[in-house]
Amino acid sequence: MSREVLLTGFGVQTAFGSGADALREGVFDGRPAFAPIARFDTGPYRTDVAATAGGAVPLREALAKTATEAIGMAGLPPRADAAVLVGTAGDFTSLTRFWRAMAATDGSGISGGTAETVPAWQAEALADELGVHGPRLAFTSACVASAMAIAHACRLIASGRVGIAVCAGAYLVEEENLAKFGSGFALSKDGMVRPFCADRSGLLLGDGAAAIVLESAQSARSRGARALGALTGWGAASDAYHVAKPHPEGTGLASAARQALRRAGDPRIDYVNAHGTATKANDPAETRGLRALFGERADCVPVSSTKSTTGHLLEAAGVVELVITLLALQDGVLPPTAGFTEPDPACDLDYVPNRPRRAEIRRAMSVNAAFGGANTALILERA
Repeated sequence: MSREVLLTGFGVQTAFGSGADALREGVFDGRPAFAPIARFDTGPYRTDVAATAGGAVPLREALAKTATEAIGMAGLPPRADAAVLVGTAGDFTSLTRFWRAMAATDGSGISGGTAETVPAWQAEALADELGVHGPRLAFTSACVASAMAIAHACRLIASGRVGIAVCAGAYLVEEENLAKFGSGFALSKDGMVRPFCADRSGLLLGDGAAAIVLESAQSARSRGARALGALTGWGAASDAYHVAKPHPEGTGLASAARQALRRAGDPRIDYVNAHGTATKANDPAETRGLRALFGERADCVPVSSTKSTTGHLLEAAGVVELVITLLALQDGVLPPTAGFTEPDPACDLDYVPNRPRRAEIRRAMSVNAAFGGANTALILERA
């Protein structure tokens, strides 16, 4: 028997700060958070700009903080039975420290230094920190990692295997990915991210962490919990077109979104929080995928990319952007695509440029894509 999946709590932090109000004042106002990186020496890299929130903290602390806020909002009792599903690549900062220590010595005395670099350890540590009992899983599928965690949690709840799940994801800007994206010429040349624009020049990285509590309607009712929204549809697909580029027609994204729509009963979608990386390959492919999905209605569905303000949050993108989508539903305000200039002729949808837009929205879709052709879609309905 399929069970309704409700969202009953969340915690979030980005370069704008912690909590919903920080997102409203930054993302929804269309105010980019990009600034010079002070966390490490950026001299060897192609850019010194990202959306960072001050000094570096361990990844596990960011996960624990947002997840604790989420279960507090949901009112979960201590030592609850709940699955913990985390989107993470592990702590690259720890990995860097470990190998630097190895290089400085003959390796003697280096033990246990890799524990925090392992994604599975992050899930174990978070569950122990929260004091909850249930399945513990880590998802490492790059920019769809936390969205995949959410989709899997929905499957577990809808099938009756678990009643409650805590889904989290985190990424904090570090040297390894700055070097990787720079070497691939994917980073913006001018310190701004302009998705879907003709003069876009690439993405910028950003700090992000978020957690949500999902549970069955039966679980929420039994606890007297208030539903903030409902996850009515979810889907995942791979086009396997290229190791780093999406299929030019956005076939994988459209396939994931069709799965989500079918599961939700093919409802009318009022807004799409796009992946929108501002890279040359992604934006037109995503546009074509959404056009194929919505058909005649494509021009009537507003779309925006909040990476224009937060930066690309990698493994955390799915869960942070779902929280942003939830706030859009709650407030009746669409977050803008900040810094929007002239649209690319190949990107011809309604991208909510520069300023927030008031709108009556009942259902929204958040989509993400990753290297290797992975794609996800989540449909969130207003409570």
